[in-house]
Amino acid sequence: MAGYAARHDDRQRHRFGAPGGDTPAAASAAARPAAEPPPAARPPGTAGPPAARRGSYRRLSVEARRAELLTAALGLFAHRVPEDVSLDDVAAAAGASRPLVYRYFPGGKQQLYEAALRSAADELERCFEEPRSGPLSGRLSRVLDRYLAFVDEHDAGFSALLQSGSVVETSRTNAIVDEVRRTAAEEILLHLAVKEPGVRLRMMVRTWITAVEAASLIWLDEEKQPPVEELRDWLVDHFVALLTATATTDPQAARVIRAALVIEPAEGPVGRLARRVVPALGEASHLL
Repeated sequence: MAGYAARHDDRQRHRFGAPGGDTPAAASAAARPAAEPPPAARPPGTAGPPAARRGSYRRLSVEARRAELLTAALGLFAHRVPEDVSLDDVAAAAGASRPLVYRYFPGGKQQLYEAALRSAADELERCFEEPRSGPLSGRLSRVLDRYLAFVDEHDAGFSALLQSGSVVETSRTNAIVDEVRRTAAEEILLHLAVKEPGVRLRMMVRTWITAVEAASLIWLDEEKQPPVEELRDWLVDHFVALLTATATTDPQAARVIRAALVIEPAEGPVGRLARRVVPALGEASHLL
């Protein structure tokens, strides 16, 4: 995995630096440790706010309040395209005020969207983290279960993000999305246990990641049909088919698939695929 460690370090620096491509001024404003202002003092003898209002006020740390606003924004961006979400919507969802949202995100909606996207990207990248043990098909299935659950939960936001065309799309948002794709490919390559993947193996994995992304968008467009379990199994079949085809012309891919097939159970996804493929190719004997 030449260059993997360097790219991983770059991602870590980006992840824990100014979130979502925030400008230095915005990151500095969000990081100031100032506590939220206390409720305004009342003149002696005047009535206080209703009990419900008093109970709803919460003093939170800068980090906790910022996380709360991001969570509210993510919930809205998940089910509505970005241009249909306003700062007032985010404030209402978080039980905050518009000025408070601006205090934490002085860059306004663009900065908030990029920060929310960064947070969602981190979550999506974690979908591809999987222990490297057991049959490869099982590992891929668990990765896809998490990925497709994310797609299902963030349907409208996922579509708007990957189909582009949003008025809040920038080079920074595009870079965040591309990072997710590259991270996903690198995680899958780690499961193939190859120290230095060649160009054909890298292309094969990145092609599969692109197919997963496209299939997810089509699945949403088709009102989440077929059932998600069938979609997952179909995508695992795609990976096996791509790897098999690549192995016919690439010695490195051939070694990978031989090692993978040794530990695949007969009743697992690869065994079932093999039993379906043989009859399907029964009429192709004249090609041999």
